[in-house]
Amino acid sequence: MPRPTAAQLAYGSCTVIFSTLAMLLLSQTSSGLGIAVITLSALALGLLVAVTVPLPKRVRSGSLAAVPAPAPAPVQERVSAQRETASVAASVSSVSAAPVSAVREPAGP
Repeated sequence: MPRPTAAQLAYGSCTVIFSTLAMLLLSQTSSGLGIAVITLSALALGLLVAVTVPLPKRVRSGSLAAVPAPAPAPVQERVSAQRETASVAASVSSVSAAPVSAVREPAGP
């Protein structure tokens, strides 16, 4: 027998507590026998509610083999572009006759 889930415990406990309070208040009983009957009936009702809570669906191990694995996402390559900084642009414009070597800076994040 599988262990009860958290939902089953919560629903069963709430049912026992609220049904006991409701039956005691509505019946207005003060005898020990009446309280015992109400308590036992509330426990039975809580057990019934806890057992009838739907269990989570389990996947059979045989059905996993029939489902194809999803295709891996395509990998996109990053191409680093050479950027011109303000200092390089200023030096190029001020010295137009001098040969300028390209400045490579590390690519940003």
